[in-house]
Amino acid sequence: MKTVTIYTDGACSGNPGPGGWGAILRYGPHEKELSGGEERTTNNRMELTGVIEALRLLKEPCVVELYSDSKYVIDALQKGWARSWQQRGWVKSDKKPALNSDLWEILLGLCDVHTVRCHWVKGHAENEYNNRCDQLAVAESQKYK
Repeated sequence: MKTVTIYTDGACSGNPGPGGWGAILRYGPHEKELSGGEERTTNNRMELTGVIEALRLLKEPCVVELYSDSKYVIDALQKGWARSWQQRGWVKSDKKPALNSDLWEILLGLCDVHTVRCHWVKGHAENEYNNRCDQLAVAESQKYK
């Protein structure tokens, strides 16, 4: 399987409010940027959407090295929380409903196709790709102001 590196970020002005997401896919010498946004959303929804849209671009099953500054996304995937929520009918261990179940359902389906290895990176730090994703996400969110 091919190994693809994906960087993603989400942004929201207000929570909820206008939001955006950005992603960069890297494979060998190839690099692709993508981004999008919504008029009224949350930061976590934008973080999830960035990952989903990046994975949707892959035309075949891949090993994916996923880099995100979202603890919500990385921990829920890496620690198996999202799978547990799904198995319990989108209810968390504290009996509260899991938020964003519509997006988690899509993301988990994509994770069944690809081998996704999660890496948390510190936001607004020295990672040039995470910083670029942040720029893309913020620019998208500003289109709705």
